[in-house]
Amino acid sequence: MFGTNRKAQAAPHTMNSKAETVIGANTRFQGSLTSDGNIRIDGSVEGDIEVLGNLIVGETGRVIATVKAQNVHVSGAVKGEITAVEQLEISPTGKVWGDITAAALHIEPGGLFRGQSSMTTTIDEPLLLEAPHGDERAPGLN
Repeated sequence: MFGTNRKAQAAPHTMNSKAETVIGANTRFQGSLTSDGNIRIDGSVEGDIEVLGNLIVGETGRVIATVKAQNVHVSGAVKGEITAVEQLEISPTGKVWGDITAAALHIEPGGLFRGQSSMTTTIDEPLLLEAPHGDERAPGLN
């Protein structure tokens, strides 16, 4: 578009819907960014990002922020805490430094993640992990 010869990247398979807001490669934003829709970042964003839809950080995207979104796909670089309600996907060119919380995590070969991860779930821990109650002993150990 507008005389560039770059091919448009295909949207990641977890992000079926079109981005409503695009932060272009030549754009820098600092502050709080909120949206009820989907956002794609190809520029630089610093601050807080809260998206009810999906967030895509393109290969040229650079984010230093606390991020919360339904799904997050990182092809660029993100430094900060990420909360993905459903899935966080890091592509081969993606880099994430910081703690993450997600229901599902997918890191493709070549992708980088440094930090701690926590998986959200609605399933209770299995009863088998509970400690024995009372004076119960394993058979043969009397």
